[in-house]
Amino acid sequence: MSEISLPLFADGVHLNQKELLACQNIARALPEKRSKARASLAGHRASLIKGRGMEFAEVRHYQPGDDVRTIDWRVTARTGKAHTKLFVEERERPVLILLDLSHSLYFGSSLLLQSVQAAHLATTLGWSAILHSDRLGALIATENEHIELKPRSRQKGILQLISAVEKVHQQQLNHITEHQAEPGHMFRACQRLRRIAKPGSLIWIVSDGSNFDETCLAPLSDLKRHCDMGAFLVTDPLRQGQLKLPKQFQLPVKEGNKELMLNRSGYDGWLKKQRHTQQAFIEMMHKLNVQTREVDAGKSLNDQIGALR
Repeated sequence: MSEISLPLFADGVHLNQKELLACQNIARALPEKRSKARASLAGHRASLIKGRGMEFAEVRHYQPGDDVRTIDWRVTARTGKAHTKLFVEERERPVLILLDLSHSLYFGSSLLLQSVQAAHLATTLGWSAILHSDRLGALIATENEHIELKPRSRQKGILQLISAVEKVHQQQLNHITEHQAEPGHMFRACQRLRRIAKPGSLIWIVSDGSNFDETCLAPLSDLKRHCDMGAFLVTDPLRQGQLKLPKQFQLPVKEGNKELMLNRSGYDGWLKKQRHTQQAFIEMMHKLNVQTREVDAGKSLNDQIGALR
């Protein structure tokens, strides 16, 4: 088995700008996808809104008022009737990333904290949006605050994301033993996202699923009516039951500010709870007709390109 190595510039626990800038290399490996625009004010790389653009769409009969420069002379000569070309209009589409950096993600058993993997993933999605000329924004959610980043084009969009993610992640690490659970903070994040997301936006949800419950369904359903949406569930090998453990053991586990000592029986119960939480998130996304992809914090994101396609 090949040795698993840390991503470039990463230590698996902290974040720095270099490792987030390096996520651009992963984004470049992703294929370009096209989808219909849901609104006249925004498009995703290429919409089916007819206009002057770079990509040919179709030919139709010339109509009074059409630009004579778009006449297709070959078709006109062949049919004897004037025809004009229509083009797919290139438009900047707002891409919003809901990044969950709650303390439940500050957990790691193998390579990276789930929070670090979530940050790598969100930044890679951000780089992909910028590389395809979309406008990038985000809502970073923690128990204590929601950081709103308005969609911006080109380097401004990705640099504001990198700066905010690095700052929030470090703040969460600094206060990991002090935080208290804040019920409903993800519901409020979904409500806020519903208010700021314009129709036609593409929304990515990046989370471990722990902080979503049925109350989040209503605001996300409203969003799904007018926006495209995709979800990523960030997992860990220990929370998936993928690590080989002896029959008898004493396993110290720390989740946020909670410290547990698990034996075989305790681990089996703990694992069942973890799987139930993850499945509940997947089922919620299924109700919304949103595909959920799983990303493992026990592997570098570069080794999971297939999950991002």
